Order: sequence, then structure tokens, then C-alpha cells
Amino acid sequence: MKRVILFLALISFLFGGAQVLEPVKWETSVEKISDTEYQLISKATIDDGWHLYSQVVPQDGPIPTTFTYDDSEGQFKIIGNTSEEEGHTIDDPVFQMEIKFFEKSATFKQKVTVSEDVASIDAFVEFMVCDDSRCLPPTEVDLSFKISEKTDLTTEAAIEDNAVKSADSSPKQGLWGIFFIAFLSGFAALLTPCVFPMIPMTVSFFTKQSKNKAIGIKNAIIYGVCIIVIYVLLGTAVTGIFGADALNALATNVWFNIIFFILLVVFATSFLGAFEIMLPNSWANKVDSQANRGGLIGIFFMALALAIVSFSCTGPIVGTLLVEAASKGGLAPIIGMFGFSLAIALPFALFAAFPGWLNSLPKSGGWLNTVKVVLGFLELALAFKFLSQADLVMQAHLLEREVFIAIWIAIFGTLALYLFGKIQLPHDSPLPHISVGRLSLGLVVLTFTIYMIPGLWGAPLNLISAFPPPQDYSESPYGVGYTRLGTGASALNNHGDLPEGAHLLAPHDILAFNDYDQGLAYAKKVNKPVMIDFTGWACVNCRKMEQNVWPEPEVLNILKNDVVLISLYVDDKRPLEAGDVVDSKLKPGKKLKYIGQKWSELQTIKYKANTQPFYVLMDHNEENLLDPVSYTPDVEVYHNWLETGISKFKK
Repeated sequence: MKRVILFLALISFLFGGAQVLEPVKWETSVEKISDTEYQLISKATIDDGWHLYSQVVPQDGPIPTTFTYDDSEGQFKIIGNTSEEEGHTIDDPVFQMEIKFFEKSATFKQKVTVSEDVASIDAFVEFMVCDDSRCLPPTEVDLSFKISEKTDLTTEAAIEDNAVKSADSSPKQGLWGIFFIAFLSGFAALLTPCVFPMIPMTVSFFTKQSKNKAIGIKNAIIYGVCIIVIYVLLGTAVTGIFGADALNALATNVWFNIIFFILLVVFATSFLGAFEIMLPNSWANKVDSQANRGGLIGIFFMALALAIVSFSCTGPIVGTLLVEAASKGGLAPIIGMFGFSLAIALPFALFAAFPGWLNSLPKSGGWLNTVKVVLGFLELALAFKFLSQADLVMQAHLLEREVFIAIWIAIFGTLALYLFGKIQLPHDSPLPHISVGRLSLGLVVLTFTIYMIPGLWGAPLNLISAFPPPQDYSESPYGVGYTRLGTGASALNNHGDLPEGAHLLAPHDILAFNDYDQGLAYAKKVNKPVMIDFTGWACVNCRKMEQNVWPEPEVLNILKNDVVLISLYVDDKRPLEAGDVVDSKLKPGKKLKYIGQKWSELQTIKYKANTQPFYVLMDHNEENLLDPVSYTPDVEVYHNWLETGISKFKK
């Protein structure tokens, strides 16, 4: 059959007219992976109406696309097979069989290792192209790959540029989350004793000192804008001093988390009434003297005076917000301060426009101190999140899941007792009765406290999955009183005894590796695709995925039976074995000392990304089966991504 097709193709070419057809044009390029490893890229541009066949075609079909690399001098070594794009698999009208081919364009990649003195690599490609009615005879085209003209992907600038280009929607979602948290924090700050009484005083000042209502509204709006400017400048200063990327890197730093644990405990203690955090009085006096000046300058200094005078209440909230935003990196501190200041500025502008609304405001009183105390308890609970992250990164196992949950139960249980009036703090007013609002909030807190109690016995607690340590970082990862038979029969029914380097990820017995090479070797042995999970001990969204998405039956079935999971912790601070300590490719002159640095550099160089979680589905040639994804809380979307990758692996 193949001889007949080739004969007809030759006849068509010889007697089809004088026109010389060249429907496929080839271009080559080289990407540098490391000092000795390169990727040879061959790109075919295909004319409309024509198609180029895959490297693998059925017997008695067309001539496959075949690459031959000239290694006559032994100066380079081929790594794996030449990879190709997805292409189209349909019933071909010429050969009347199902064949994979490419239209418009096709890219083929081949990894090689080379010696230092190789300037170029020669090759040729043999291929066949057809349209819907005819085929051209097989064609050979010479290719040349200039190693000296490679694109160096290991430079830090190139890595950063590619990381920006490959960024997905998760950072944007993170910024929106920071904005809304900051906005709510701003409203909470409004209800503190330092800020709330300032609303009627400030609005009254503007309306009385202005010549008419319009000017009063204008001045109050300018006042609100000045508040926003002051806090945004603070966020900008934090980002400028530490750097956008440095803040993100600090999120997994042990000392960063311990220092901010201490800082938040100090903030919480201040809110609970032990002491007040005050800026120097001389600052307030100097700013007040400037506020007496007229015009925009006077209004700006009035806004600055508000920020300084109210610092004892807003300072801990702003500090907590900046700590949380700093751990996100990038523009998060600026976005956080914008959301916070917007919530504070809005009431001043609105009440200036509608002074009659002031009559509807509740009077200042003991309830303002109650708000302050509640915020203190919340800050104390949040502080232990940072301490937990430090413990996870160090793998010290001092603050395991049960201990963390017990601490939170104690904190929120005490808060419930406070709201019910059973506990009083130094600055509280006498409480003859409990208001309906305070009682309602107390019931909510008590309900939340009771909800957490089963977590001591292994309940997943999905509502707070982002905060406690993961379920496998626990004294009883399978729940208190659970007795395992053997070593996890559910997982080992398909895998036999645990392979070298593998473990069962509790509590769902997902077979997982923490070493790239061991996981890849096992995947080849059992003929399954690899799912790389770039994760981190201090990664909040990683915990959300593992506790909210992975346990869903359709996803869990795939993770346990259809893929080989390799979880690489980029913040693993355990030292590398002496033989594994190598030079960094991103930072020449520095060594990779920790396990996490090795995996972080792998993700940055190979996948041009540095955020977690980051999921990759790849074949045994280490080629992506489809585009990687990051935080994907939608179970259906994540399941479809897994199914698509697995189906491509099986083709």
C-alpha cells in the first residue's frame, strides 16, 4: 500500500504541472537548559490546506516525520525521544485511516547534552505532506542548530521575564483577597475607640468651617483622599524597602514567621488592654500645628493627625495586615493599604455629604472597647498561624495539627466566655446586661469553637483548611483510635509493597514521592503519567487543595490509581546530602544547600514559575502532557485537567 501511495505521489509531482510546491518551511532554534544540556527546537510552518504527519503513524500509512541528528564525531548525546505538539487525530481522506497530523504549524523538541567545544549540531528531517486530494513525495531538509546562538534560559532576567508571562489568575485572585480582607479590616478599625468618635467631630468641623455646604463636602472628600494617600504611601514604602520578590521569599523564612508571631502577640496583648502602643506625643503636636494651615496642606495634615492619634487602635490592625500582605509579596502591601484606607475614608466623605446621617450613629461607649478586645483575640489566633508555618518549615513537630487546633479552641472558647460576660478585662465598663448583638456574636463564636473540637480526632475542618497544619502533620494522621491494617491496603492493592522513596499521604493513602528521580523511575515502571506537585509547608493554598479538592471521589480516584504523585516542597529546609550540593544555575557563585532550594530552582528554570501550588502532568520523556495549572479550587475544572492529561498520555 505504501509503495502505491509513494508512486502516485511521484506521478502527481512529475505531471501535476510546472509549479514547484514547497508547503512546509523549517526554522531552528536552541534553548540552553544548563551548561551542558540544550533543547533543539525545529518549527515547521505549513501552508493552508496542507498537513504534516506525526512521527508515529499507522503501518501502511504515510511516511512519518523523522529527525536524524549527525553524531558522527560523538560530541553530543541524545536524551530521550523527539517530542511534538498535540496535533489532530482524524480520519485522513487520502489514506482512509486514523492518522495524527499537524496544520498551520508544528514544533518538535529534542534534548541533548553536549561537550564544551560544540558550536553547532547538524541534522535532517524527512517528512511527507498531503492535502485533501494529493500527497507530495517524501522530502528531506537539512537542519542546523547553532549552539552559540542559543537562548539562555538560565539567566535570572530571563527567568523573571518568563515567570511574569506565565503568571496565571491565582496572583490576581490573591490580590483581590487581600483587598477585601483589608477593606473589612478598615471597617473594623472604624469601630475602635480611637477612630469612631472622630467621625462626627471631623465632619462637624468641615461643615462648620466651610463657607457653604458644597465647599464642606469638597473638603471632606479631599480629607478622605488624603487618608488613602497616607496609607498607600505606607504600603508602597514597605514594598520599596523590602522588594516585591523578597517579601514573597520571606514567607517561608523561619525567622520571619517567628518574629511576626511575636509581633502579633504584642499587638493582641495591646488590644486586650495590657498596654497601648503609642507614637511619640511630639509627632502629634507638630502635625496638629500644621493642620491649622488652610488649603490642601492643612487638610492633608489633619488626615495625618488622625493616622497618628488613632495609631494605638489602627497600628496593630495595619501591622497585622502588612505582615499578611508581605507574605504574599508583589503589590499586596499597596493593595492592602488601599483597601484599608478606603474603608476608613468612605464614612468621612459620606457623612459630610449627608450630615443628617450622623444622628443615626450609635453613641460611643463600652461597646467600642468590646470591638477592640474581639480584634485582640483574632490577632492572637492569627499569630499562631505564623508560628505553625515556622514549625512546618523546620519540621520540628512541636506545633502539630492537634496542638494548633487545641490552641484555637482555647482562644475562641475564651472569647465566647468574654462575649457572654463571664470574663472582664481591665478597660471594660460594668456590664449589667448583654446586648442582642453581643449575644449573637457570642453564639457564633461558640458555634465555631464547637465546630473545631472534632478536629482533635481527625476531622478535616474544611472551613479553616488554610490555617492548621495539614492532616498528615499530626500525632494521629488517620484520626484518634484508628488502627491501620498492614501499611494501607487501599493504596497498596494496586502498588504492592511501598517502592523505594515512597510514602502514603494520610489520611487518604495517596502514594507519593518527595524525590523527582525516584518518582519518575517508578512511573516508568508502572507505565503511568507523572503529576508533579510543587508545594510548600507554608503554602496556604496548597493546604486548601489537599483538603478540599483532592479528597473529592473523582479526583482522589485519579491520584491513587492513574498517576504517580511527586510532591516537591520548595521550602524544605533540610540540608542536601554532600554529593547533591551543586552550584546554583540562577545565582552563579552560590551553592544549593537545602532540598527546597533544589526543587524551587527546578520549578523556576524548567517551568518558568515560582508560585505554589503548581501542578504538572508529564510523560516519561519529561514533556508536559498539557499546560500546568496552579491553585484550582473548582473540583470540576481540576478533574477535567487531570482527565485530559491522562487521556493524552494513553494515546
